[in-house]
Amino acid sequence: MASLLDLGSANWSYYSVPAAFVLVMIPHTYANFSAGKNYDLANPRKTEEYCAKDTTMDKVTLRRISRARAAVSNGFETLGLYAAGIVAANASGAVPTATLNALALGYLVSRAIYNYIYVFMQDNARAAPLRSLVWLAGLVVIFSLFLKAGGGVVN
Repeated sequence: MASLLDLGSANWSYYSVPAAFVLVMIPHTYANFSAGKNYDLANPRKTEEYCAKDTTMDKVTLRRISRARAAVSNGFETLGLYAAGIVAANASGAVPTATLNALALGYLVSRAIYNYIYVFMQDNARAAPLRSLVWLAGLVVIFSLFLKAGGGVVN
């Protein structure tokens, strides 16, 4: 039976790196649009500060903007390691295309879910452990890329 996604037909893993960058930028874009008049193109790093001083902005939106900016920072903290893992796995020649694509897809899905949980679901603080689990899943993907590239125990 053919799978819905034929992960073995073409190597899509390199394309996942710019896709991961786009996923990192989605919360950034959300935060800037949510900030409205408080977003200052000339001084964008002050957006959160300007929002906090705006007495007309509701607290839920303010907290979501803050978490969105934190999600961006977290995404950039893992993006370089992920990109290096993709390159290592491809360069080794030891990782089958289907495995590369599956791991790349896994990372992208984990980042998308992470962003959603962090920005929107954490209005309820009980979602924090779920966010941590999804973050850990993304990290497992990254480590798997390196271990498979080196012919480690994950093969």
